[in-house]
Amino acid sequence: MSLVGVVGAGVMGSGVAQTFAQAGHEIVLIDNDPDALAKALNAIELNARMSRMMGGPAVDHEQVLSLITTGTDLSLLAEAHIVIENVTENWETKKAVWQELEATCKAETIFVANTSAIPITKLASLTKRPTQVAGVHFMNPVPMKPAAELIKGYHTAPETIETVRDLLSSAGKRGIDVNDASGFVSNRVLMLTVNEAAYLVYEGVASAETVDDVFRSCFGHPMGPLETADLIGVDTILYSVEVLYEHFADSKYRPCPLLKQMTDAGLHGRKSGKGFYAY
Repeated sequence: MSLVGVVGAGVMGSGVAQTFAQAGHEIVLIDNDPDALAKALNAIELNARMSRMMGGPAVDHEQVLSLITTGTDLSLLAEAHIVIENVTENWETKKAVWQELEATCKAETIFVANTSAIPITKLASLTKRPTQVAGVHFMNPVPMKPAAELIKGYHTAPETIETVRDLLSSAGKRGIDVNDASGFVSNRVLMLTVNEAAYLVYEGVASAETVDDVFRSCFGHPMGPLETADLIGVDTILYSVEVLYEHFADSKYRPCPLLKQMTDAGLHGRKSGKGFYAY
């Protein structure tokens, strides 16, 4: 399991690459945007340098970077043992990537979806290896979180789950077993919370600061829901809520218009410099 492919070099993909490079795995990080790859390497170096200061272990950033190869061509993943997909939460985008991975990777390769809300069984249907497809919903920031949701699709083989569990364990992470459903556990609850918090701002009930203050001060949450939205990405929140709305056809998942407006305006949170807050 020494060669791990990571597709998508955004916030989550770079965190996944760093996590498994720190565990000693050889990483091939793929993105169709060379600038995104450069930013990812810079972020990985900075985060590795700062690991101890942020409460994590001391990390040899040079060793971590030496284990990461980058590129824009998925053919570089032909010999990967496991491929972890982290592209944007859009079905058509994911569909194109998964179809190319199926055509490129060797038959034994296990595919892992790091998705916020799209069911693992639906993604597995794009391949001829559904028994070798599992989901891992990593939390942000990936290197700092001790656990992740480990999702079994309808066809996922027990051996696949155990192999992925071993990969997580090698990086000091515990896989929490969850059955397949849109949003799984965390985002089935979290996205509703963030969406309702956005509605409070949209309707003028309270400011973002006030909403978050209630959750921090009254419930003891380390971050309020709208601070969390900025950390995850307002656009990612919107796409995830839209997937839940589409999958369940339930009006309780109706996306807040403010999320749509912010996404269209490029107010995506920390990664863009402004969301519900300015950074």
